[in-house]
Amino acid sequence: MIASFSIVPLDAGEELSEKIAEIVPVIEQSGLDYVMGAMQTTIEGDTDKVMEVIMACHHQMRKSSRRVLTKITIDDREGAVGRLHGKVRDVEKVLGRRVSGE
Repeated sequence: MIASFSIVPLDAGEELSEKIAEIVPVIEQSGLDYVMGAMQTTIEGDTDKVMEVIMACHHQMRKSSRRVLTKITIDDREGAVGRLHGKVRDVEKVLGRRVSGE
């Protein structure tokens, strides 16, 4: 499973980098493969572990914020593994671009 999620503390003002930095260790300690983007983080792994990590991040943010909005998008494809980077490689191939590792 791949899941993209964003967590927004609604009482933190405009600058969120310090708040977001509070949850990165939770993701890193999970051992799951992840990619942090400008507006969301995407993680890949077993369904239960992925959801556990997302909820742990949500709860971590709630420790310092009175109201937290968490949005999750899930791509759950039977038998698919290594899709966090594989999906990007597939598009790069279609575009005729050189794909790293090949």
